Amino acid sequence: MSDSVIFRNIFSTPAISSIWSDTHRTSYYLLFEASLASVQADIGIIPRQAADAILAFCHVANIDFDELRIQTEKIGYPVLGVVKQIVQNVNSLQPGLGEWAHWGATTQDVTDTATILQLRDTLNLISEALNAITSDLRRLCQTHKATIMVARSNLQQAVPMTFGFKMARLLATFERHKQRLAEIKFRLLVLEFGGAAGTLATIKDGRGLECQAALAQKLGLSVPDIAWHTERDRIAEVGGFFALLTGTCSKFATDVKLMMQTEVGEVSEPFYPHRGSSSTMPQKRNPISSVYITAMGATVRQLSAALYEAMVEDHERGTGPWEIEWIVLPQICTLTHASLLNTSELIAGLEVHSDAMKRNLEITRGSVVSEAVMMGLAPKLGRQFAHDLVYELCMRSVQENIPLLTLLCGDDKAQESGLSKEEFEGLCDPANYTGLSVEMVDRVLASTHLGQ
Repeated sequence: MSDSVIFRNIFSTPAISSIWSDTHRTSYYLLFEASLASVQADIGIIPRQAADAILAFCHVANIDFDELRIQTEKIGYPVLGVVKQIVQNVNSLQPGLGEWAHWGATTQDVTDTATILQLRDTLNLISEALNAITSDLRRLCQTHKATIMVARSNLQQAVPMTFGFKMARLLATFERHKQRLAEIKFRLLVLEFGGAAGTLATIKDGRGLECQAALAQKLGLSVPDIAWHTERDRIAEVGGFFALLTGTCSKFATDVKLMMQTEVGEVSEPFYPHRGSSSTMPQKRNPISSVYITAMGATVRQLSAALYEAMVEDHERGTGPWEIEWIVLPQICTLTHASLLNTSELIAGLEVHSDAMKRNLEITRGSVVSEAVMMGLAPKLGRQFAHDLVYELCMRSVQENIPLLTLLCGDDKAQESGLSKEEFEGLCDPANYTGLSVEMVDRVLASTHLGQ
């Protein structure tokens, strides 16, 4: 989809597509090779003249991509094709000088490190999107912390709450994702450099670990405690994180779709002419952003499962599972960033219809506060007795189209509670039964402010 002229800015973004492009990936191959040559010259493993020549060539503009494609199709991996072009160019300056390129490295060292650098760039974009989302959610929470609406259970009206309470739960979830992101970076952003089986056997005189540490520092990555060629938990974890992240986006988008239903009308997606239009029903304003968010989230969850499959590697260098990552990881990253940006735009421009929220609280003619009535009667009548009584009155309210308050005031058993008409009116007012919605919104806002 990222290559589609029509869909690439819906299911991807220009920024994330650039990160996972052939050009960007190959530039990181070259950065690895240039950095390796540089640090190896610094510690006397290869000649300085060779390192300087390798560095001079290692710019992506110098790569013949047509030749690289041919070599990749022939060999099966792009790294050797890149190394061959480095060697050939440097050898043309002085025979044999290019043979110092890729010294002590293996294909997977270069590929994995490039992938980690691409993921670092990806996580920077993810972090920016999360900051924008949480900032706009804080605004919604503050604005609507006392905006009363109905909570829903099994798609049925449950009890009153506030819209700010609903948004604060979302804000708290995204704040947890920001914490996860920080934790994952520590485990993920690690160099891969161990040679054929990870033992650094090709770097002589005990300088392998020194070289590894210098290379990690130059690339801004952590030093691995040991090779991880076939230990793929780092990659699987970030895939799982993206599944969690887009799952949260999808949960919010699902609620928006339901709240945008004509009969509900409590929120609307940001509007501009023809957004979400139908080809045959002129009145339609479809929740198109939410549709895309849920579709992308479902796809990310499916693709992330493949990364867990890719963990089942054989021995020290695998025969196939590794390549699963090549197929799904770019798709996961592009879809995740697109989903986050769609979610960010949806939250930033969300239209909140508080009048519809109030109207929907009234459609059950009082049943939405049946729990409040039950708990008001319970101290005198007993909780279970009160439950059964209110249940019967709610059924009558529906069948006879009579407000619950009217039935309460005329019911002998309810009157035995000793509650006055004014007290029944208070129990039947949804505004009096939002619990600690406002206080919990304030608590989330305070805790997230401290965490910023």
